[in-house]
Amino acid sequence: MPSRPHLLASLLSGLGLSLTLALGHLAPAQAAPSSVQLNIAVSDIGAGGSPAGGGLVDVIHAQQRLEKALSADGVEIKWHFFKGAAPLINEAFANGQVDMAYLGDLGSIVGKAGGLDSRVVAVAARGVAHYLAVPVDSQIQSLADLKGKRVGLFRGTAAQLSFIGALQTAGLTEKDISVINLDFAAASAALAAKQIDATWGGINVLALRERGQARVPVSTRHLNGAGELAGLLLVSQKIIDQHPQWVDKIVQVQREAAAWASDPQNRDAYIQLLADQAAYPANLLRADLEDAPPLSVLLSPELDPGFTAQLKQAIASARNARLIRRDIDVEQWLAPQFLQHSAP
Repeated sequence: MPSRPHLLASLLSGLGLSLTLALGHLAPAQAAPSSVQLNIAVSDIGAGGSPAGGGLVDVIHAQQRLEKALSADGVEIKWHFFKGAAPLINEAFANGQVDMAYLGDLGSIVGKAGGLDSRVVAVAARGVAHYLAVPVDSQIQSLADLKGKRVGLFRGTAAQLSFIGALQTAGLTEKDISVINLDFAAASAALAAKQIDATWGGINVLALRERGQARVPVSTRHLNGAGELAGLLLVSQKIIDQHPQWVDKIVQVQREAAAWASDPQNRDAYIQLLADQAAYPANLLRADLEDAPPLSVLLSPELDPGFTAQLKQAIASARNARLIRRDIDVEQWLAPQFLQHSAP
């Protein structure tokens, strides 16, 4: 994700070569008016040979739910998985080369604040947990203990947004600690070498604990939602204007996939599907769901008041951290009418 939103313009020009490589022969959607392609962007989190977006997007992709839902409309679904995540996806949106995206809240916020004409039609995920990792013999037991400590943090990513929210519960800000900008792999190595006192991250932190390289004294699961993240289902305004019936079906697919994954009878199958797609150990995915709300809550697509309040708080945190310069009109950004059309 971009480290500063005011650099969005430079990202959109400077990442041109990367985007060309990522999209290959894909032409801008508006350049081919006779085309009935729907180009979908996803942040690729896969650790193996197969692309993976995590959560419901893997269910929808692996089970070809969108392909089946839109086949009667003659729509060809094109999936584009980006290792570069938000910067490349935001660039693709800006260039009209993708029509919709499954993207984390910070990447979505940065893009919208930078002027992208995206609309939020559903929630892709919510309650995404983050964790504090410390050396096994560390005396750190709480967030309050981090004052004055060296913490490895991947700045400019959703992890930073999560950390800001978590610190607030202990009355701290980033200024109260010594933040060292490290990506997840570098932070893991630095923690093992005791070059830092702690690091903050997602399932990668649980992997450190699994290998006996760290303790995890703090989880956002125990912070009443503070520091938890969300994923958004974004659709371009152009698609909404020209093909609203597609958006109705896209949102219906999201609702149906959530219902399938939330069914207790499908829980093991859901976890195994995610593990197979992302090449993550299934036990880590199960650990990530410990003490979590039911999947029916975590995977709910509804743009409900609780989610809206959380999104507004995320925008405020991003602005306070100078990750964005402009505010966002959340009510204008959301497009709840499509969920209302498919409400049970």
